[in-house]
Amino acid sequence: MTPTTVGILGFVVLVVFMFLRIPVGFVMAIVGILGFGMLVSWDAAFLLTARDFYSVFGSYNLTVIPLFVFMGQLAHHSGISGRLFNSANKFMGHLPGGLAIATIGACAGFSAICGSTTATAATMASVALPEMKKYRYDPALATGVVAAGGSLGILIPPSTIFIVYGIMTEQSVGKLFMAGVLPGILLTVLFIVTILIWTKLQPELVTPAPKATWKERLSSLSGVIETLILFIIVMGGLFVGFFTPTEAASIGAFGTLVIALAGRNLSWNGFVQSLYETTRVSCMILVIVAGATVFGHFLAVTGIPSNVGSWVAGLQVPPYVIVGLIIFIYLIMGCLMDSLAMIMLTIPIFYPVIITLGYDPIWFGVIIVLVTGMGVITPPVGINVYVVAGVARDVPLHVIFRGAFYMLAAQIVTALLLILFPRITLFLPGFMQ
Repeated sequence: MTPTTVGILGFVVLVVFMFLRIPVGFVMAIVGILGFGMLVSWDAAFLLTARDFYSVFGSYNLTVIPLFVFMGQLAHHSGISGRLFNSANKFMGHLPGGLAIATIGACAGFSAICGSTTATAATMASVALPEMKKYRYDPALATGVVAAGGSLGILIPPSTIFIVYGIMTEQSVGKLFMAGVLPGILLTVLFIVTILIWTKLQPELVTPAPKATWKERLSSLSGVIETLILFIIVMGGLFVGFFTPTEAASIGAFGTLVIALAGRNLSWNGFVQSLYETTRVSCMILVIVAGATVFGHFLAVTGIPSNVGSWVAGLQVPPYVIVGLIIFIYLIMGCLMDSLAMIMLTIPIFYPVIITLGYDPIWFGVIIVLVTGMGVITPPVGINVYVVAGVARDVPLHVIFRGAFYMLAAQIVTALLLILFPRITLFLPGFMQ
């Protein structure tokens, strides 16, 4: 068999193993070892695998991942997420669909100190769903809003997907973080607009909560102030060049711990649970990165990335058509597999194409993170939907998917706006060195 044929066969085996629910990091490593061994030599394959796993787990640049994960876990277990929702509820709960709008606002705030779509969805599901159920919100609207709002966790910095993309493509993680700020705000606003239109057309789906007094509103701002302080310190330090991403992550984690302890909001059990979840999530991410690194070396020797790049470069079509096709492929793949695994699998193929076409790699990183966010709420995988279903056990999966489908419109409009007006993405990074 030719190297290209072996590469295509490797992709087929990879997809089959994924559908068998084998952990994706191990699948990519196994396929990469077997393919590299067939094309080069078995000794080289095993030596390469050992080197790749050692380099990933010993990488200083990747220490930013467990630090940001720890920051998000501390925020969750110290109750910052609950205080964010409470504050948003006091200001917007009395509006039509106000609790759903408050949920989106709290998701955006929590995303600024979390970096994970599933963590954001799980946290807000436990906080917001009981309140919306109390006021007899339609189950599809309530659960769909939480599932979609969780997608902000990978668009609003800090984001683990941005970190991995930046390391893989040798782009500035700080610039990627800043590039996600305005699109994240834009998507948050469009989510809110979607809820307003939805509840305007079907007012029977929601029941407004009582209007809070200004005293209650002002006293609820503690959670917002905590989050704002952390966001300004972390992102502000990155923006002006005071911190590297790793330093910013460590300062953010330390600052979250200080705020939690100062407010006496973190128990010993909560601290231990934060450490446990940080270890579990970080190991999962690093195994995926290591497995994808092995698989990437296998792809390199098959020649598929270079062949695809040459083929695309030779197409007699406008560049935006090719970009549209790539985005469509990401959207379809996002419905079938984990977002991080998808990024690791496709970047070696599509990134050279984007560079060849002359598109900005920072802009492309934001676009694929946004499209990946669509995948977390679309069937059959829709990981955020399954996370919400784990909390709202009385709501069928198809009902949650139906609710999330309405919110998908906001994500599509955001993607179109970023494609038509790339300056939205590149405005803030343009001020960085």
